[in-house]
Amino acid sequence: MDNTIGMFFRQFSTFELLLVNSKMFSRFKPLILPSKTLTNFSFSSSSSKPPNPSPKTLIGSPARVQKLIASQTDPLLAKEIFDLASQQPNFRHSYSSFHTLILKLGRSRHFSLMQSLLLRLKSERYQVTPGLFTDIIQIYGDANLPDKALHMFYIMLEFDCKPLPRHLNRLIEVLVAHRNYLRPAFDLFKTAVTKFGIVPNVKSYNLLIRGFCLNGDLSIAYSLFNKMFKRDILPDVETYRILMQGLCRKSQVNKAFDLLEDMLNKGYVPDTLSYTTLLNSLCRKKKLREAYKLLCRMKVKGCNPDIVHYNTVILGFCRESRAPDAIKVIEDMSMNGCIPNLVSYQTLVNGLCNQGMLDEAKSYLEDMISKGFAPHFSSFHALIKSFCSVGKMEEAYAVLEEMLRHGEAPHTETWLAIIPRVCSEDESMELEKIWQKVMKIDITRDAKIVDIGQGLEEYLIRRIRAKGRKT
Repeated sequence: MDNTIGMFFRQFSTFELLLVNSKMFSRFKPLILPSKTLTNFSFSSSSSKPPNPSPKTLIGSPARVQKLIASQTDPLLAKEIFDLASQQPNFRHSYSSFHTLILKLGRSRHFSLMQSLLLRLKSERYQVTPGLFTDIIQIYGDANLPDKALHMFYIMLEFDCKPLPRHLNRLIEVLVAHRNYLRPAFDLFKTAVTKFGIVPNVKSYNLLIRGFCLNGDLSIAYSLFNKMFKRDILPDVETYRILMQGLCRKSQVNKAFDLLEDMLNKGYVPDTLSYTTLLNSLCRKKKLREAYKLLCRMKVKGCNPDIVHYNTVILGFCRESRAPDAIKVIEDMSMNGCIPNLVSYQTLVNGLCNQGMLDEAKSYLEDMISKGFAPHFSSFHALIKSFCSVGKMEEAYAVLEEMLRHGEAPHTETWLAIIPRVCSEDESMELEKIWQKVMKIDITRDAKIVDIGQGLEEYLIRRIRAKGRKT
């Protein structure tokens, strides 16, 4: 029995035993006791009470307290543990306990409790690490409190903690996310060297340039870009991309293209997003020749075009009724090792239908299916409607049959395209009745054929297959 009791008590730290003896026992009991409580055991032959250790033995080590605080998911419970330990004589929390608890309270929006701990750190002359302020600035940023984040930057000085470039960048990032704080962010940036001894780096410039681009202030963004060279701070690929995106938003695609050329001349290798930005803008401005040339140049300049780049140009050609050029892009993809995806095929099929190139559209639809893609109903619908419009009903029936076979439900416009033509070829009163019933039902996007009209699905399938056997 004595060995069992000894093994049991070795599971608890002295701090946890302190909690057992405290008035907070009932609150912390689930955290520190197993299913059997201490009352099941006798502490000695002469007494039923636990020994009364000296204060030093009762108090757990600061490291142990820190682990208890860190293990709590409830920040207020962690604060109670912290406060209980603080009440013990000669106990001094580790800085890690403060840091851990401050972050727990801040992330759960208990800002007043967080601030009180910061004041205590200052009054008890703890050596504070810069990382604490980085985290607090971010906490206020996540809480959409840019003013408090800015105030915390100045509070750092009261702790004899020199702000670092990462503090400046984190704060600028928080401020520029709110349009009303863009100017304060710029003012802080301009005085960073003289007031705080912080030299802004590439990230500092990138954050501000992005902020002014999103705000439409391209002149200031360009000014910052040019100052980087004067201050011997080389822009990176992200700097160029941010400025290109800003120019494209303002439809200044020629300037963005010039910036890309400048980038290439200086030896930079643009990333895929830079090319996507420019290709999108060129296609929107209907500069498809330039977009295709840029697509072809990408590989030569060290950036292999991906599926997004190819699909962007395919869509651009199809929007401008240049489906044959889109076919050329599809062929280029395969030659360059980029496999067309569902979006590639659907865009091309719809584009071909719009130009009346129905045989080619049907061929690519079949190619899409043969490669395991499940076409969207819109591709089937476009082809059925186009075949019906030129009187090629056999082809329309074949596409409808394929549509049904893939489990796609024809929608209202699909039925409106094909049913009248079926009715005109067949005098069946039964079909006329079915059609009248169909038109009385509200056909939703997800409506199944069996919901639309009793017997309509079976009739159409029989009709299509019968015509197929005749041919």
